[in-house]
Amino acid sequence: MARATTATIHLDALRHNLGVIRQHAPRSRVMAVVKADGYGHGLERVARTLRDADAFGVAALSDVERIRALGLSQPVLLLSGFDASEDLARLRRLRADAVIHHPDQIEMLAQAESGAPIRCWLKVDTGMHRLGFAPTLVRAAHARLSGLPAVADGIVLMSHFASSDEFADGRAGGAQTRAQLRVFAEATAGLSGPRSLANSAGVLGWPDAHGDWVRPGGALYGISVVPGRPGAGFGLRPAMTLSARLIAVNRIARGERIGYGASWECPEDMPVGVAAVGYGDGYPRQVPAGTPVLVNGRPARTAGRVSMDLTTLDLRGQPDARPGDPVVLWGPGLPVETVAEAAGTIGYEPVCSITRRVRFVED
Repeated sequence: MARATTATIHLDALRHNLGVIRQHAPRSRVMAVVKADGYGHGLERVARTLRDADAFGVAALSDVERIRALGLSQPVLLLSGFDASEDLARLRRLRADAVIHHPDQIEMLAQAESGAPIRCWLKVDTGMHRLGFAPTLVRAAHARLSGLPAVADGIVLMSHFASSDEFADGRAGGAQTRAQLRVFAEATAGLSGPRSLANSAGVLGWPDAHGDWVRPGGALYGISVVPGRPGAGFGLRPAMTLSARLIAVNRIARGERIGYGASWECPEDMPVGVAAVGYGDGYPRQVPAGTPVLVNGRPARTAGRVSMDLTTLDLRGQPDARPGDPVVLWGPGLPVETVAEAAGTIGYEPVCSITRRVRFVED
């Protein structure tokens, strides 16, 4: 029998979540960010499902090619821009937009061979200090780009938030995002072109940041963008269920130890289940014993360390569990954020970490 570990992608949830984004930002165009293979959900699957988005955002030119191969004609933005002058021909062929975040890119455009102009998104470093032009350099960069034949009209002005998960709702916090908004407004005052600032958290918690374009990523997949608040709290639906099956249920005596390192001791005579899923499938090895799972749709918890292919489960609350019974590692009823928090990370990482041996199905 084939290994039963499965990632079920809920297409209706993807469409629903796009609708939620539009409700929050009704006057903005929506760029669906589908980098990292659609946040682990499958780029082609996600792009086809979200074909009503106004544009797509990716991290690699190969992703643009995959989107164009689907016959989708929306703008596709290369979010980290191009790295070499040789990339310009591919950008033109694929009709892709590019983020401009460094003077070297402007020089490449200045020296480019004649051809179709490329739509550029000028990135302002308003305080995240990752990519972008310092505020004092933005006007000169905008003027230089505007005068180049290789650059299309309508340069988009953009930035990226560092702490937008601290919402502008009157509670403590949000100071950095307010400062970034202020820096962006001052650096771009009087410059022509659309504006784009809001990521998922910016869409949900910073209405003043919506601008002409919003760029949601995790929210499209139903993943929380605020610590301690699941995606369902914003009306979002999880777009992935990771599931497996029990392949064994064993009676283990009190005092016996479970798994690698013998780190978990049975507090009583008890049933211990073995699920066919592990870190070789993308389930986080870092989760501690006691991390929630669902067995037959009811709560259970991990026992001992996650291994490469298998995870052991405390089934004291499930005395009737049997081999073949379904196990949900995350999905509706068990947010991926819960698992991520146990692993000391964010919900984005587990869904992006699903490996090739997991079977993907669509629902």
